[in-house]
Formats: sequence, C-alpha cells, structure tokens
Amino acid sequence: MIAIVIFVAAYALIISEKVHRTIVGIFGAMLMILFGIINQETAIHHIDFNTLGLLMGMMIIVNITSETGLFNFLAIWAAKKVKARPVALLVALSAITAVCSALLDNVTTVLLTVPITFSITSQLKVDVKPYLMAQIISSNIGGTATLIGDPPNIMIGSAVGLSFMDFIQNMTLVSVAIFIVVQGVLVALYGSKLKTTPELQDKVMRLNAKSQIADKALLKKCLAVIFITITLFTLHGALGLETATAALTGAGLLLLITYTRNEAMIAKVLSKVEWLAIFFFAGLFVLVGALVETGVIKAMAAEALTITNGNVPMTAMLILWMSAFASAFIDNIPFVATLIPLIQDMGQMGLSNLEPMWWSLALGACLGGNGTLIGASANVVVASLAAQHGKQISFIGFMKVAFPVMILTIIMANIYIWIWHL
Repeated sequence: MIAIVIFVAAYALIISEKVHRTIVGIFGAMLMILFGIINQETAIHHIDFNTLGLLMGMMIIVNITSETGLFNFLAIWAAKKVKARPVALLVALSAITAVCSALLDNVTTVLLTVPITFSITSQLKVDVKPYLMAQIISSNIGGTATLIGDPPNIMIGSAVGLSFMDFIQNMTLVSVAIFIVVQGVLVALYGSKLKTTPELQDKVMRLNAKSQIADKALLKKCLAVIFITITLFTLHGALGLETATAALTGAGLLLLITYTRNEAMIAKVLSKVEWLAIFFFAGLFVLVGALVETGVIKAMAAEALTITNGNVPMTAMLILWMSAFASAFIDNIPFVATLIPLIQDMGQMGLSNLEPMWWSLALGACLGGNGTLIGASANVVVASLAAQHGKQISFIGFMKVAFPVMILTIIMANIYIWIWHL
C-alpha cells in the first residue's frame, strides 16, 4: 500500500507539473528506499543503464552535429527543392522532421528545426501554426519508426532485447504509411490557408543553403561517426553488443576526433546533455521497480488477463488503445515504464505470444503522444518555442486537430497489428 501511495502521488505530481518531474522521480525513488520497500542494491539493479547510455550517447552526437549548421542547411534546401510553395513546404518540413526524429530524439529534432520554420514562414508571410502542428505530429510519427526515435521504443527494446533491425522490420513501414495518410489530412485541412506571393517565394529561393554550414571539417567527422553509429545499431544483435554501447562508442569517437584536449568544448557538449531527463529516468525506474518487487505489477497483470481471458488478440488491442489514450493525457515515459513489467508478468502467467503486445505498446505510446499538447515532450517544447515568438498554441486548439488525427493513426496501427502480427 505504501508503494502504491508513493507511486500514485509521484504520478499525480508529474501530471500536475507543479513540481518538476526530475525532482519527483528522484525524491519518489528515495522514499521507496527510505520506507524499506526496496533496498539500495535492488533499486540500482532496476535502473536500466542501457536506456540511459543510449540517450546520453545520442545527445552528445546530436549536440556536436548541431554546431555544423547541418539542420539549417536541410531546412533551406527543402524550401528551395519545393520552390518555396507553402503547401509543398509543409510536407517537406514534416518529412525532414519525421526522418530526423527517427534517427535522433524528438525533442532535439524540434529544437533544431522549429527556429528555421519560423524563419522561412516569416519570409513567406504565411501562418506558422499549421507548420508547427505538422512538425509536432510528424516528430511523434517519425519517432515511432525506429528503436532510437522515441524514449518508449528505447525502453521497450532495452527491456525485451528487441534490436534496431527488429524495429526497422516491424515499425518503419507502418510509420511511413501513417505519415503519408496524415500528410494528406493536414494538406486537406490547411492547404487553402497557406498562400504567399511570387516575390516572397523568389526571396526564399535566393537564400544560400550551403552558407548555413558553419564548419565543413566538423560536418564530415559528424557524418562519418553517425554512419558508424547507425551501422553498429544495425549489427548490434549479431555482434552481441547493447544499443548503449553503439551510441556511446559513437559519442566517444566523435569527442576523440573533434575535441581531443579542448576541455572547455568537452564541458560545453556534456553540459548540453539533458541531465534532467537522465535523472528522471533513473528515479522512474526505481519507482516502477518498487511496484515489481512488492507484487503490484503482477496483480495488475493478472487482472488484465482476467478481462481478456488470456486471449492474445484482445490483449494486444487492449494494450494498443489503452496506451494511446493514456499517452495522450500523461507522459508516455512513466506509463511505458509501468507497462513493461506488467506485460512481462503476463508472459509468466501463461500468455503464449508476447510479441504483438510489445509492438502494440510501442505504437500506442508513441502515436498517442499526438493526442494533446502535453502528450509528448516534443509537443510542449514546440509550444514553448511558439510562445517565445508570440504565437500561442492553445491546448484546445491543438486537440481539435491532433486528437482526431491520433485516433486515425491508432486505427491504422490496429489494422496493421491485426494483419501483420495476429
């Protein structure tokens, strides 16, 4: 009962945002230890250092790559490729956001692409909000496609032993199909509102994309290391390596060949790592670990199996839709952290095939983040950036567009899970 009270109180504080979630995670974890629910050694055992290492490694690589101006180059290059036509630009920026989100994390992607979106839309004098809406939705769809695209996928892959290629084979195709359909919806919704003049289009066409590359030598190093890192992700299963090893190898190599003895730059890069997120994850793993150790998760798994009578298709559909609606209104990270051991316990209780459950959880948690403005961290970041530029994205205004889109994507995911896995 004490474990449940601490966990529910922590969850409530995370949702309310009255206390920063990192503080809640750390303090909640310590309460579990102080009350004797879990000892320190067991608590450390429940921290998934593979997830933390993967996040840190990718953050270091992205932070160094951002210094090259590559992301500015991509945005202007895309604008020129579509001849600065507003509707085509919406699709192009969405595609860049989706691809970057598949290879990087969503928050980093929007931090790098949204400022460029403001720059280009201001020069074309078109409303920036449709572009921001499209980028939020695309970042969550793109993040669904790979192991490293979204924290829930990282957590699931690490906990279950699913490889980078497993995610490519099972998630990428459906993510691409969902992206294409959603772009059609967004173009139908916003197309008539996005208009500019030939003069303004010509001004954007005169921009020099190559001039955005600030450091060509560093860019070559970054691209080489990114290629090596993705190769390691692809082969990590065959090589017997964890994903964190692949990411941290890339990060270490990039630091080695760029800032060998430059202590100031090394400190700058490491200071940009999202340590708040890292410590939040660590605390969260302990909170969930306490529920595992006290048998709460096992009891929840038994109840879920009672509802579905152990039927694999029914259980998969329950997990998909429950994950989507939960992730729309609460942070999907603690939700997924709770569901992973629950599904594992279902397997121990006799559920024959767990694979559809993992893909249902990944699709539901990642795509469900599109439901509301607080559904995913990237959503909140974009809203904050918009507010800094004097453009308010309201909770209701976002939900009117995004929630129906989220339902559409979950229906597509449902059909995919049913045909491909059930």
